[in-house]
Amino acid sequence: MPPGIGGPSGARAETPRELALRHGLTVSGERPTLPGYVRQLWTRRHFITAFATAKTHAQYSQAKLGQLWQLVTPLLNAAVYYFIFGILLGTSKNVPDFVPFLVTGVFIWTFTSNSIMAGTRAVTGNLGLVRALHFPRASLPIALAMQQFQQLLYSMGVLTVILLAFGQVPQASWLLVVPALALQTVFNTGIAMVVARISAHTPDVAQLMPFILRTWMYSSGVMWSISTVLRGHDLPEWVMLGLQYNPAAVYIDLVRFALIDSYTSAQLPPHVWAVALGWAALFGVGGFMYFWKAEERYGRG
Repeated sequence: MPPGIGGPSGARAETPRELALRHGLTVSGERPTLPGYVRQLWTRRHFITAFATAKTHAQYSQAKLGQLWQLVTPLLNAAVYYFIFGILLGTSKNVPDFVPFLVTGVFIWTFTSNSIMAGTRAVTGNLGLVRALHFPRASLPIALAMQQFQQLLYSMGVLTVILLAFGQVPQASWLLVVPALALQTVFNTGIAMVVARISAHTPDVAQLMPFILRTWMYSSGVMWSISTVLRGHDLPEWVMLGLQYNPAAVYIDLVRFALIDSYTSAQLPPHVWAVALGWAALFGVGGFMYFWKAEERYGRG
């Protein structure tokens, strides 16, 4: 017999693991190291971009209005919220530039909520792909978050037209939208990876998520001004802190302060940019690592 397997008396036989390592064999589907995982994602960057673009074009391919629904849907939501909160509840009386304020909030919130909902289906909605091919699974939630970013770009074009129609004048502060949306994109991608891992093992999360997002939206100042509420009500300190540091509200405020004159002229609270950076770092890095740690379990069971 070959030495090392059942050879001379007294020689220790190699274990299957040692034999596999000696011949360069690895466990199928084994989780790579974190640096190796990042390199794998980078080599598949063209796939991620193509997958996101294909999803964008396919989403409304069966509808007669096609890609126009990317613009019509948030506008319809804004119209409904304007009727309920602006007219029926009179919120517009206490908020200057209410239409730009509302539309900005709806578009920026939609970016976050759609990224999270897409994350809940990132793995469960692509099980055939996950089980058939070997690739870093984080490609899926990243691609779907990129898809939502592509849709946001269409919405920002419409938002610009609305701002101009309601008397907003382009100024240097509009450039602050770029870093604000960059931080929000990192945050959205990270939280999409968190819910992707959770829903991959607990699919019922996808059914619960719309209720969670609806509650989050109503506490994020999409249709009303958080600063006005904080000044006009004696709220418990934990509620005030929750409203001020709410990540969705922070990113909405950054874009509003960049684009809307009545907010640009005001003093942006000094904590907002730091909080926005903190949320992006926490979920961008933490969400990525959380997803990576379950890499070998996606598509199994």
